Amino acid sequence: MRCRLAALGLAAMLTSLATTARAADPLSICLDEDRPPLSVHHRGKPDAGFDVLLAQAIADRLGRPLKIQWFESKLDEDSSPQLEANALLSDRRCSFVGGYALTTDSLVAPGMKTARLPDFAGATRDDRRRRVALGVLAPSAPYVYSPMTIVLGPKARDRKIGDIGDLAGLQLAIESGSLGDAVLMNFDKGRLIDSITHLVPGRDDLLGALDRGEYDATLIDLARFDAHRTAHPDTAITASGYYYPIGANRGYVGLANDPALIEAVNKALGELAAEGKIAEYGKQAGLTYLPPREPAILGDVWKQIMQR
Repeated sequence: MRCRLAALGLAAMLTSLATTARAADPLSICLDEDRPPLSVHHRGKPDAGFDVLLAQAIADRLGRPLKIQWFESKLDEDSSPQLEANALLSDRRCSFVGGYALTTDSLVAPGMKTARLPDFAGATRDDRRRRVALGVLAPSAPYVYSPMTIVLGPKARDRKIGDIGDLAGLQLAIESGSLGDAVLMNFDKGRLIDSITHLVPGRDDLLGALDRGEYDATLIDLARFDAHRTAHPDTAITASGYYYPIGANRGYVGLANDPALIEAVNKALGELAAEGKIAEYGKQAGLTYLPPREPAILGDVWKQIMQR
């Protein structure tokens, strides 16, 4: 009996030590270094953004220091946020990637076994060359709703927009391969096609061209408009107030092999939301904060767009 009690006591002590050791480990979160107002990391300036504030609050709730692994996501037609996030997680660069769009497409098992890492802070030449064996992704609860919105240029600032059809007669600009591109091109069997100019993501300045009056309207992620408005307080472009009805929640994504940590983060998110803290962080960062909506994970986005 004494041996059994001693064994149980030793097991409890080891469990306690393991829990304490883990609590002292940093909560590592990967964030895009240039996605204002969600996350911003510029040399010589303090880190900023909604996801930075939220990550720190969650780490505090868990009693762990925060470690942010900054990475750079390319805005082009060949980039894959899903593979970039999976590679970072599978390479143990972080436990979560923040600001991740929660859709069924973004959470399915990847069609390839390996992927290259995106450029990240501290990366070596070898890191940029090698490929990483990919794992299975698992989402947290959502913490913000991220819709697309119609933004109007100076010539169309007074146009009332209640639906995509209200864009008829305007000169439209859109980035090739984007969700907005699919929406506008497929609306009402292509009724707007002749009014659309396609720009190249990462090369052409969509919002700058709209600001200069070269085009009348575009359809973009709401956070991008927030970022432009913050960077250019005297901007001539305006929000229409219209949100496209198909939008995605954003949350954290980690690997499926650590459900306990995901559960702990979900608990912290629930507490922060109930206290109004998450909305407060959005306001501090200049983000038009919208709470998560059902469904938590958006279904086949492209199919839904084609059916409208």
